[in-house]
Amino acid sequence: MKEVLFSPEAHAEVMELPLSVRARVLATAERLRHWPEVSGYKRLTGPWAGRFRIRTGDYRIIFQPRDQVIRIVKVGHRKDIYED
Repeated sequence: MKEVLFSPEAHAEVMELPLSVRARVLATAERLRHWPEVSGYKRLTGPWAGRFRIRTGDYRIIFQPRDQVIRIVKVGHRKDIYED
């Protein structure tokens, strides 16, 4: 199993979410421990190349797998998650 870590930015974003959404995001992040056998992820392109996203409702988790660590770099609503 992989270790899942949140970047400081992603951790702050999760803590600002409504409690019900936060619970879903954390459950989805827990699923990432089984990378790459997780379903529903998608490889990103363009400025986000090298990262992946997984959805949970209207929210997206952008993550980057490295060896035995999955680093979650950003969490947010689908309408503005890809804005920088």
